[in-house]
Amino acid sequence: MAETKKLMRALAGETQAVPPVWMMRQAGRYLPEYRATRAKAGDFLSLCYTPELAAEVTLQPIRRYGFDAAILFADILLLPQALGADLWFAAGEGPRLSTITTPDELRALKPVDAIHETLAPVYETVGILSRELPSETALIGFAGAPWTVATYMIAGRGTPDQGPAHALKEADRATFEALLARITEGTVEYLSKQIEAGAEVVKLFDSWAGSLKGADFDRYAMEPAKQIIAALKERHPGIPVIAFPRGAGEKYVGFARATGADCVALDNSVPAEWAAEHVQVDGCVQGNLDPRHMVTGGQDLIDETRRIVRAFSKGPHIFNLGHGITPDADPDNVQLMLDTIRG
Repeated sequence: MAETKKLMRALAGETQAVPPVWMMRQAGRYLPEYRATRAKAGDFLSLCYTPELAAEVTLQPIRRYGFDAAILFADILLLPQALGADLWFAAGEGPRLSTITTPDELRALKPVDAIHETLAPVYETVGILSRELPSETALIGFAGAPWTVATYMIAGRGTPDQGPAHALKEADRATFEALLARITEGTVEYLSKQIEAGAEVVKLFDSWAGSLKGADFDRYAMEPAKQIIAALKERHPGIPVIAFPRGAGEKYVGFARATGADCVALDNSVPAEWAAEHVQVDGCVQGNLDPRHMVTGGQDLIDETRRIVRAFSKGPHIFNLGHGITPDADPDNVQLMLDTIRG
C-alpha cells in the first residue's frame, strides 16, 4: 500500500495538489479522549509502556481527523531509560533523569544491545498500529536525536539554554562525545526495531539543535543524523527518514544533502517562502504553521495555512506545525486547519 499513501508519495519526492498532513504531538492533552486514556493509565510512563493504551492514544487523532499519518506515542527519553538512566516525571515540572557527566557514570550505562528488553512494549505498540491503522494512513516511528537526548541526560532535566551540555562539551569533550556516540548507536538499534515492527517512516527530533552554533552544529547535530540515517538505510533499504533540526535557521539549507534525510521538518521561525527557495530545492519539506494558531483559530489560521500551502506548492511538502500542538489548543481549530488544506 505504501505507494498509494499520500505521506509516502511526498517523501518519494512527489508534488501533490493537496499536501499530506499530520501534526507533531497530535496524540495529546488537547484531546479529551487522550486525557481519559491517560487517566486510565495512571501516569505518563505507564501510558508509554502499555501497548494497548499507547496504540489507543495514537489512533485517537486518526479516528477524529483522518490525518495522513500516525506517529507512535512514546517519548524521546525512553531510550536513556533503556540505557540505564533513572527516569521519572515530576508533576507539573516535566521529566527528571539521573545525570551522566563523568566517565564512571558513562561506564555504568548498559550496553546498547540490552535496550530492547526495556523497549519491547514500544515495538509491540508499533505492531498493533501497523495492523489497526487505516490502509491509507502511514505509520511514523521516531527517536530523539543524540544531541537533544544528551542535553537531558547531562542536565537531568530540560533546560532553557542546554547550558549543562554545553559546559560538559567544553570541559570534558571526550566524555561528552562518548555519550553522544552511545546514544547514536542506541538510536540506530531502537529505530531499526521500530521499522522491523512495522514503522514505514522514522523521524529524528533534534529539538535543541538550534543551540549548537557553527562547527558544533555540523559535528553534533548534522554528523550524528548522517550516521543514523546511513545505518538505517543500509539495514532497511528505501526507508524514508524525516529530520527535524529545530532552530537550525540558515543551517536548514543543505541539511538534507548533508545527512541523507528524505525530508527536513521546519520550525515556524523560518518563512515558508524562504524555505521553499532554499530548502525545498533539495526535496521534501515538512511544516511549518505556528502552533499558536491552534489556540487562536479564526481567519488568521485560515490565511496562514493557505499561505504555507501556496509557498510550498511547487515541490514535495508535508503540512505540519512548526512544533508540537499545545495542551491549550482547541480541537475545532485542528479541523479548521484540515478543512482549509483539503478545501
